[in-house]
Formats: sequence, structure tokens, C-alpha cells
Amino acid sequence: MHLKALLIGLVLLNSPLTFAAWREASSEHFVIYADDSERDLRTFSEKMERYHQAMVTVFPSHLDAPSPSNRLVVYVLGNENQVRKLQRGDSGVGRLLGFYVPRAGNSAAFMPAIHNKATGEVSESERVLMQEYAHHIRRQNLNTRTPTWFNTGFAEYFASASFYRNGDVILGSPNNYRAEDFTRADVRQIDIEELLDSATHASHQSNTRADNFAVRSWSLFHYLYSNQDGKAKMADYLNRLNRGETELDSARAAFGDLSALNRELTRYLARSIQAWRIPNGRLSVAPIAIKELNSAEAASLAVRMQFASGIRASETERIADVLREARELATQYPDEPDVQAVLAEAEYTAGNDDATITAADKALAFNPNHMNALIQKGYALTRIATNTKDPAAWAKMRSHFLAINKIEPDNPIALLYYYGSFVGQGELPTQNAISGLEWALQLAPYDASLRLTAARAQINQKRYQEAIQTLSVPAFSANDNTKDAALALLETAQQALAAQSASAAEVEGVAAPTSAAAQP
Repeated sequence: MHLKALLIGLVLLNSPLTFAAWREASSEHFVIYADDSERDLRTFSEKMERYHQAMVTVFPSHLDAPSPSNRLVVYVLGNENQVRKLQRGDSGVGRLLGFYVPRAGNSAAFMPAIHNKATGEVSESERVLMQEYAHHIRRQNLNTRTPTWFNTGFAEYFASASFYRNGDVILGSPNNYRAEDFTRADVRQIDIEELLDSATHASHQSNTRADNFAVRSWSLFHYLYSNQDGKAKMADYLNRLNRGETELDSARAAFGDLSALNRELTRYLARSIQAWRIPNGRLSVAPIAIKELNSAEAASLAVRMQFASGIRASETERIADVLREARELATQYPDEPDVQAVLAEAEYTAGNDDATITAADKALAFNPNHMNALIQKGYALTRIATNTKDPAAWAKMRSHFLAINKIEPDNPIALLYYYGSFVGQGELPTQNAISGLEWALQLAPYDASLRLTAARAQINQKRYQEAIQTLSVPAFSANDNTKDAALALLETAQQALAAQSASAAEVEGVAAPTSAAAQP
């Protein structure tokens, strides 16, 4: 199917009217694209920035504002069907109010058109975006294993945010939009032990009846997070879990008798629920720049969205369609750097390295700092070096990513590929390259593939305990597609650590009698 047919109603590449109102809102933590008025887009962008600031007031972040290329990019589409097409490529059934793709230097979220932007109300699609952004913040700031109920409860807790016209933000309000899950006859009411044991809950998820896992997770998180004693218990629980105790053993040790906890939770929910009101004066929102996209920038969005949503190498027909569209655009707009950069991305995805570099160079001729063009050219240089095994090609690739690092020092892709240049060439990475890799992980800890790369580097340096911590996040994540690889690597690190500890104990045991024999 031709891409234009696939995206009917989403983007019509040859129709300038479709893109007449497309705008970009650039703020400290987000880049938002929407076919919307400047006023409404600014209101939405400010709402998301105030949401971020409110979150980190209640759940402090150890990270500064992201570098320009590492901000979350949000694409606001016309309706749910358009979002579904980008996620699965078909019309599908059921509701899809948004999805999120976490990647170093290229994280993106997709949502249908938003409503009630000029009021303090939150639409369903905004609520989904806030849930996903809460996961984004949690992954950035908790470099540790967290169980499924905690992850769900955390996101539900913050996504119940509400906004006042004066700029104040409320967090931790009652989760009213899920309240009926407590009492609906067709919703399975799960008990506290199933809630706290991911494996048990996973084994029941094949049941046809929905359960109230999300609202139960929210209620337990809210109960524990509402006071310092509960927060201390939750910290003890997570520490125990990350020391290797089972989920239920960790819960019983930290929370006490689980039946008693369940009764206390029921009493807590019967009382008035505490919420946090963060006044607007504490929410420092940096200026937001709004620009209307020109026809070339707007037209290139269709292809950009395809890549941002993720295209698998096996989707050959889709790749061919996207490449065809990108080439048409490049012919129509030969002097537009955004269009040429999109063409470079399409050529690279199709396996055409020389064409990738040609298109990227055209974009860079108009804008030498165009980050997507620089990155796509770097990818092509990497593949050329990998295929040719030419030392000169590796040197050229390494130099290219060093140049990107000078333009944007905190771009995680440049740091990752600079490290990869040594591994790919079969050389020992420099300490500077390793430090850069680990800094990239701090900048983008939500990227599971980056975690695997960092863990392998730590294992190679015999830093097994650090590797185990790095791997604990994807290895125990219910929805991570790198879970199996992470578990296998985790086992390698654990076995190596055990051998290292046994060897150290053996050396200590041999040395002790010699020392004792020397005593008078």
C-alpha cells in the first residue's frame, strides 16, 4: 500500500491546506507539533511544563534540563485512528489514546487531538500523555528495579493532575476516572498479594475479565507516598527487592502483615485523600517559542512521524513507501534542510549509505548544525566502517561523532556511538569513551538498548555489581522488549561476581595462615 493511502486523514503530503496551521512549540523539556492555533498550542505546552515542574517538586529530579535533542517530542494528531495507524499500521479496534517510544536522543509520544486546552480540565488523551511522561521521569530518576505495581501506581498518581486557571497544579488527587473499577461487577477485584507479586498477576492476565490492577496500584502508592513513614517503608521495600529478596518477602519485611496492610488501605481510601497543591509561584516555566511550520517543514512531518514511531527492518514494504515519499519531497523542496534530513533518514533505513551521506550533506550545507542530518550521516559512516573494516573509515566515523559532541555535548547518541567506534573496530575503549557512555546512560536511562551496552562495558571492566544494577531495570520490566537479553546478561554478571567473590575469599583464606605462622 502506498504511504499516502496508509495515512489518509493523517497527512496528505501534496496538500498544503493540510499543513496550513501546523506549528511547533519548543520549551525546556518538550517539542510539540500540532495542527492548532498558536494560543491553544502555547496553553498546552505551558500545561505540560507546569506538570513537569510540579512533578519534580514532589518527586525531585537529579537531572538538569535535557539537551535540545534529548527533549520529549510530542506529535498531536487528529484522532485515535491516526495514532493507531502509526503504532500498528492498521485500523484496529478499541481505543488508543496515545503511545510513547523511549529512545536516547529520539524519544517521542503520539496522541490524538486535545480538548479543553483553555481551561484547567484534562482530556483523556492528555491524561495518557501525562501517564507516559510520569514513566519517563521515573526511569530518569530511579536507576533501580521497581515492580509492576509501583510503576503503574507512580504513573497513575501523577497523571491524576489537575490545573487551576491561576497556574497552580494539584497532584495526588483522588483517581476518580478509575474509581468505578473498585465496584464494577465485570472487573476482577485482585487481592493484596497478587498486587504485590508480579508473576502471580501476570499469570492471571490471560483471563477475559479486566482487573482493577491500575487503581489498586494507585491506591497503595498513594497510601505509602502520603507521609514520611510510608515513604521510608517504600524505600526499604525497594532496597530489599534490589538486594535479591522476592517481591512478597520484600513487601512483608517492609510493610508488615499484608492482610493488615490491606485493611489499613481500605480505611485510608474511606477518608479524605490528601493531595498536593503546588502554587504557580513555585513553578518556574521557561519561555516557550512557537513557530508556524513552512510548507516544507510541515510536509516532512509525515515521514518524520513514521521514523519517530519506529520502523522495523522487516517492514520492507513500509520502508519502500516511506523512501518514495521522502524522495518526492526532496525533489519538491531541494533547498530545505528538514526535508533533506528526512530523506537522509529514509535512505539510511533503506540501507543506502552513500545516498544517506549525500542527502545529509545537502541539509548541512544550509544548516551546518542540523542535528538529525548529522546523526543520520553518522549512522551511515558507522555502517560503512563496520562493513569495510577500514581503519580510516572508523577514524572518520569517530571524528564525526566527536564533532557532534562539540555542537551538543549532552547528546546521548554521539556519546554512545563514539564509544561504539572502539568496540566496533575491535579496540579497547578509552576511559574517556567509557565515561561518555555512562554519562549517556544518565542522560537517557529509559533507553533499554543503551543499558545493555553500558552493562557490557561494566562487565568487561569487571565492575559486576554495577552491571547488575544497570541490568536490573530492563531485566525485571514487564513490557521491555530487551528483557530476555537483559536477563541473560544479568546471569552472566551474577556468576562473574560470585566467582570474583569466591576467588577473593580463597586468596584471603590462603594468606591468613601464613600471617598467623609468623606470629611469635
